[in-house]
Amino acid sequence: MSVRLDIALRALPVVLLACILPVTAHDHHDVLTEEEMNAPVDAILWIHIFLQAAVWGVLFPIGMVLGLSRSRWHVPLQSAGFALTLAGYILGHSHKGRSFLAGPHGTMANIMFIPIILQLSLGIYLKLHINEKSIRPYAVIAHGIVGKMYPVIGWVQMLFGAVTFRSYCRGGNLGQCLAHYIMGSGFIAYGTIMAIMLLVGEAWVRRSGRSPEWWDSWVITLWGIVNTFTEHRGVHWSVKDMQHTILGVLWWTGGILGIFLARNNQRTVVPSLIIILTGWAMSEHAQALMISTKVHSTFGYTLMLAGLARIIEVCFIVPKFTPESAPVADDNNSEHTLADASSNVNSAHAVKTFRHLPPFLLVCSGLIFMSATDEETHFVHDEGMDHVTYLLIMYSTSFVIYTLVVGLIHLYTVSGRNAASATKDGSIELRTPTTKWYSRVPNTAEDTENHIIGDEDDE
Repeated sequence: MSVRLDIALRALPVVLLACILPVTAHDHHDVLTEEEMNAPVDAILWIHIFLQAAVWGVLFPIGMVLGLSRSRWHVPLQSAGFALTLAGYILGHSHKGRSFLAGPHGTMANIMFIPIILQLSLGIYLKLHINEKSIRPYAVIAHGIVGKMYPVIGWVQMLFGAVTFRSYCRGGNLGQCLAHYIMGSGFIAYGTIMAIMLLVGEAWVRRSGRSPEWWDSWVITLWGIVNTFTEHRGVHWSVKDMQHTILGVLWWTGGILGIFLARNNQRTVVPSLIIILTGWAMSEHAQALMISTKVHSTFGYTLMLAGLARIIEVCFIVPKFTPESAPVADDNNSEHTLADASSNVNSAHAVKTFRHLPPFLLVCSGLIFMSATDEETHFVHDEGMDHVTYLLIMYSTSFVIYTLVVGLIHLYTVSGRNAASATKDGSIELRTPTTKWYSRVPNTAEDTENHIIGDEDDE
């Protein structure tokens, strides 16, 4: 009976979609009159904005996490999200008042129904439990891949919505808009992935046999190669062209060194040094408006602080990720030992506390850089707002974003199949078995239940 209910919940949005899409239409214009551009925003549009932001920014990510933890609430939550998405789509095509130029937000709204329908179809198919040995394993993989794309799709669409609402990134502003939004989003993604790795992803890192900096260095290298050949256009080299291009060279040259030094599962500070140098360059990045210069400088200082915090984490918090299969020849000399027995508890607490600093500062850096486009800073300047107020708004928003990130990580550890391993104190660094991987290695046979590597032998 419950399986039939799950199938019905998943199928309902598809039926509604088939009925609604043919009768929804909302014209987007290539040219707008002054009256259409300055018309007030009606309540329907505001509801559309806040509803879709809540669904794609909060509800779907929560549903994704519940799916990863195999929670029984995954299907009801995702089904509610699909239904609310349809409601938001209708509202977005029904508002009056201000009109908007045709842009990527409207196009993306239609494209998004492809992963929605695909995810719904795969979910319904999986609930039928047919072709268990042939097709179903591939459907499970596809369902997981599409589901993990939802936060990225939602983030991109929300950015498109903000750009459309303010009529930004058109004409000559497109290039710098793309640079700020792509790189800023990259820093936020970097901080999110770092938080996952440092808080609950240590088992995956050890199984991979690669240190986190090996992965960082590869991303920095590839990003630098692309940046080197895309930041200059035309014949004349401006100061910004030279700065942006040499930053690309810095990234791929430093990235190659980082890859080499991070071989054999070694940790290195090279990616952190690249972050610090990038932050220094941005702090010296002069702009046309003083407020823009201040925002860029604060972005640079925040990025430099993130790099410094990362160096401290690499050198003093976790010296090395040892693969799970690696033998421990001498427990007393383990590189995972953080302190003597008398101070081990305090050291573990310090690790948990400090580990949030690098990813949080990266999230702050990314959001500030995204807010530093010419059009945004001109708007803030024209509104009479100073850089202090503007930057505090960005830091406040960063707190909200990072709260959502660590909240989702915590939800994964206490929901579904992970609920049994949740700790009483709400710690999110614990996995099954409930032993901190950074705990001090036992010195006696009686303490073997606290061993740092893998499961206990033959339990």
